[in-house]
Amino acid sequence: MHFVDRLFSAIRRVQNPVVVGVDPRPDELPPGYLERFPANLEGVVAALGQFGRDLIDIVATRVAAVKFQSAFYEAYGPQGVAVLHASAEYAREKGLMVIFDGKRNDIGSTAEAYARGYLGKVPMGESFEPCWNLDALTINAYLGAEGIVPFVKVAARENKGLFVVVRTSNHSAGDFQDLVADGKPVYRHVAEHVKQWGQAYVGQEGYSLVGAVVGATYPAQLAELREAMPQTLFLVPGYGTQGGTSAEVAHAFASNGLGAVVNNSRGIAFAYGKAAYKARFGTNWQGAVEQALVDMIDDLAANTPAGRLRG
Repeated sequence: MHFVDRLFSAIRRVQNPVVVGVDPRPDELPPGYLERFPANLEGVVAALGQFGRDLIDIVATRVAAVKFQSAFYEAYGPQGVAVLHASAEYAREKGLMVIFDGKRNDIGSTAEAYARGYLGKVPMGESFEPCWNLDALTINAYLGAEGIVPFVKVAARENKGLFVVVRTSNHSAGDFQDLVADGKPVYRHVAEHVKQWGQAYVGQEGYSLVGAVVGATYPAQLAELREAMPQTLFLVPGYGTQGGTSAEVAHAFASNGLGAVVNNSRGIAFAYGKAAYKARFGTNWQGAVEQALVDMIDDLAANTPAGRLRG
């Protein structure tokens, strides 16, 4: 089944487009959480793994997908990567689709190796087997088509998805993305190529498996890109902690409430650190996380076309 068709089916089931980011950081874990584990590498990695599982348990029945930011695991070396793999498997066991946020890119056989490793299968003796059971991967377009086509081929073969970085949510995004070439900003050139790369891979829902990362913090550009890329699924970061609002996110959606998934990492996973939730839930950090997720779902339903997913 086509990646976007699977994702939209899951979104309709939970009636919202929220993706919860799993970005565990030892210094932001709930009070006393880290102290339950040994004060060494093995202990920290175990804590990250347990927190990821706890977070997944809280959100699994309410969202369609989670997104793992690989950097927070890779920082702890091979053991961290092993925990990332185990956490992704756990999320899939809980019925969630898994997006791997690694923004990988290279050219030729190296890009193909990345693609096979994360989305496809690799040779093992006389057979080919998967190493990562992921549903989608974020990638970077800076090296051009040679760095994208190998990913697209593997994703199409395996019914997986891609999100190409087009317009990011960070403050310095414009350093390169807004530079004008041939009368258009660079991000528009990237958008046009993403559209072209995905044209041959559109599913029954009318969207390509080649999606785009487009941040919520630049709403005018978000609206502009939505109009220019009607068959492109958007992965939208920047809501919440980075300052993006539901009114700004609204530009990402088609009129039926589909067309985009909105990621929130710190705003949900570490909600217990916010004054309002801390005052309400105290040491019940799980309750704070769940309420933050419910609040986001309700906010998007009230202020974006995603409300139509509720029927």
